[in-house]
Amino acid sequence: MISQFFILSPRGDVIIRRDYLGNVPKTSTETFFRTSKFYKAGDEAPPIFLVDGVSYLSVKDGGVHLVATTRDNVSPSFVLEFLKRISIIIKDYCGSISEEAIRKNFPLIYELLDELLDYGLPQNTSTEALKTFVLNEPTVVAPPASLKPLFGLSKGPTGVFKSVLDTNRTDGKRRDEIYVDVVERLAVTFNAAGHAISSQIDGSIQVKSYLAGNPPLKIKLNDDLLITRRDGSGYAGGGGYGGGSGFSAGDYAADSSLVILDDVNFHEVADLSAFDTERCISLVPPDGEFALANYRTSHALRLPFRLSIATEADPASDHKALVRLRLWCDVPADKAASGLEVELPLPGHVARVHCEVDAPGSAALAGWEFSDKTHLLRWRFKKVSGGMDLSMRARLTLTKPFGASLRTEVGPVNLKFTIPMFSASRISLKYLQIMRKDRNYNPQRWVRYVTSSNSYTFRT
Repeated sequence: MISQFFILSPRGDVIIRRDYLGNVPKTSTETFFRTSKFYKAGDEAPPIFLVDGVSYLSVKDGGVHLVATTRDNVSPSFVLEFLKRISIIIKDYCGSISEEAIRKNFPLIYELLDELLDYGLPQNTSTEALKTFVLNEPTVVAPPASLKPLFGLSKGPTGVFKSVLDTNRTDGKRRDEIYVDVVERLAVTFNAAGHAISSQIDGSIQVKSYLAGNPPLKIKLNDDLLITRRDGSGYAGGGGYGGGSGFSAGDYAADSSLVILDDVNFHEVADLSAFDTERCISLVPPDGEFALANYRTSHALRLPFRLSIATEADPASDHKALVRLRLWCDVPADKAASGLEVELPLPGHVARVHCEVDAPGSAALAGWEFSDKTHLLRWRFKKVSGGMDLSMRARLTLTKPFGASLRTEVGPVNLKFTIPMFSASRISLKYLQIMRKDRNYNPQRWVRYVTSSNSYTFRT
């Protein structure tokens, strides 16, 4: 299935390489790097492309490229998911994935690949099962500055930068910890009036355990949690394991107090015998990071931002125009969005842009910039607290006189952001119980939330 697997540094250097079938040229690493770097007039290369009959499939994580090549007709989504799984396994063993971490763990990673792939066919991808066969010890490397946690959360699901095999502290005493993160990605489209016409959350409950002996756990979710199928048949239980009580999400649309999920898929370790009555999940966590549940919802979402945009002629000149942006942050006052970036595409006949920004003193404004090449105006903030009202006026210099068509050529506006400790779906973990009968056993429990943008778009 997979002819080659290799890992490239940001400069295109080959760090790891395995050739399984020998039917792809050895120059494939150079071909991939040049094609991805100079893809179609500067556009970002897609994760899948074809060159001279060879399919290149890649994911990027920690600044390095994980690439698989093949000449066969394979499932692209399967291969990409397998590459992401390799990335997670490297993180589980090495603590983080980066060029330095990979270079310092050559023997370990090659040994992992020998267990993960057999003649190009994916095999076992369970961290817990691999521990039985992998003998090399990892050299844990501190993550690069670009991956260090932001407000206690990293760019990855958990932000835990240590190996599942390295559970000892510097004083020689074991530190038992467990991390449970609720990670949500928002996809919302607003019309020109500012009303949401489509909205959806893709969420995941991620677990990473460092508990000695893997004791059983019990996790309780909201009592007001309701799970329904998209076809209208509802069920109180979790996705994929049955049930059927004959109700649908529409029957509860008026009750905004409910947390309604469209569907849920649980990990195979989840014991759902008490989920219908108590909303409790029992499990024995395997080693490494895994998704306890993946869910999707489009009901009663807490949308973190509203925006209005207006484009008008500048009375000072018929070759100038004004674009006014106003942004409201609707998250609670004790929460804050980090890395907020507002992207506004402008038409090709915009020659120059000058912006005036009105941001309260508590907003950490990073500034704005306009690219002459892409005609994209970016408005950036390092941190925006809940309840803030921000505005910007952009003065456009045009190469042709202002026309009414300019209003339709400006936009749509897209927002990129991350909000730690905020759940847009309102799903929450009521408690995390470790089922071990030992009064002196008190491990660290970390439950965290993060909501980020998948696509958050305002039409103009």
